[in-house]
Amino acid sequence: MAETVSNADVPMFGVRGYPAALERVARRAEAFVIPVAALIVGMAIFSLFILAVGKSPLQLYEVMWRGGFGSWFSIQNSLSRAAPLLLAALCVALPARLGLVVIGGEGAIVLGGVAAAAAAMAFNGAPSFIVILVMGVAGMAAGGIWIGAVGALRHYRAVNETISSLLMAYIAIALMNQLVEGPLRDPASLNKPSTQPLAEAYRIGNIPGMEVHWGIVVGIVACVLSWVLIEKTRWGFAARIAGGNVKAAQVQGLAVGPLIVGFTALAGGFAGVAGMLEVAAVQGSANASLAAGYGYTGILVAFLARHNPLAIIPVAFLLGGIEASGGLIQRRMDLPDATVLVLQGMLFIVILFSETFYGRFKAFNPDLWKRSDHLKRIA
Repeated sequence: MAETVSNADVPMFGVRGYPAALERVARRAEAFVIPVAALIVGMAIFSLFILAVGKSPLQLYEVMWRGGFGSWFSIQNSLSRAAPLLLAALCVALPARLGLVVIGGEGAIVLGGVAAAAAAMAFNGAPSFIVILVMGVAGMAAGGIWIGAVGALRHYRAVNETISSLLMAYIAIALMNQLVEGPLRDPASLNKPSTQPLAEAYRIGNIPGMEVHWGIVVGIVACVLSWVLIEKTRWGFAARIAGGNVKAAQVQGLAVGPLIVGFTALAGGFAGVAGMLEVAAVQGSANASLAAGYGYTGILVAFLARHNPLAIIPVAFLLGGIEASGGLIQRRMDLPDATVLVLQGMLFIVILFSETFYGRFKAFNPDLWKRSDHLKRIA
């Protein structure tokens, strides 16, 4: 009598004869191993740059570790730096699921901060909860409209979203400077034009027992909700389909236009909230310091995390720690403050280059296992 196989035994093996769990681990390991390897290679290349200027790479990375992660004070500083990076990275990661490369989150951040400051001025005297809520809504609306316009230009006028978002970021910074130095300027701000400082009741304080503001919690919650949106909802499924093949998505009847505009607006909204948090928790007013480069560092965070909202959380903490160590590197090693920016640039180049290696390694590609086994049988 022929031996039968129960249904319970089927899921244990993939279609290629290997355990299904092993195949799943292999596919998922690629998204972790390659970015980590790119990070190591990028730091190795940067070490050559440090040697060329006569400094010790080992000392540099030791100082970088102490400045970003070596003490409780350093960790809190890194978490504070990571808060806006979480939201700025989502401004890149969410449109990326639709195949869009949006790199103008800096514009949404500065406009979100200005909108939040203007809302606080308009509602001055209202209860603190109302004012903070209105500031958040204003910041999210400003950022959402700005980046949502990029999505609309992409879908309805075929304007390249990478170029338009970058150019609009410069427009946003110019608009911020015009507003802060003009109609929204506090007459008391002489050397550094800014809006009126927020009353203490309207400031977002620190988490109890920590020197880290609540923005880090907002950023983590936003990342988790974004993951749920992408992985567990029909809108996220539709976005992944459209990102893989727009024509196929349209044939299936998916509303690609609203998806593009909606996801880009949500992405910009998160960046706008980052600007609001900078005003309400860090700066206390809107000024030129809003253009601190978080939007551009968020690009590196998103690419290093492979546009995975959950992976953005540890990557933002890592990049926040590197940024936090910049001052200590400058003081201890007599290197310019831009050293950290050079490191980030090198990492970004290596990470972009590493994209060419996905799907090429047999260890991470079960499809190649079957081909190898087939060749062995032929031989």
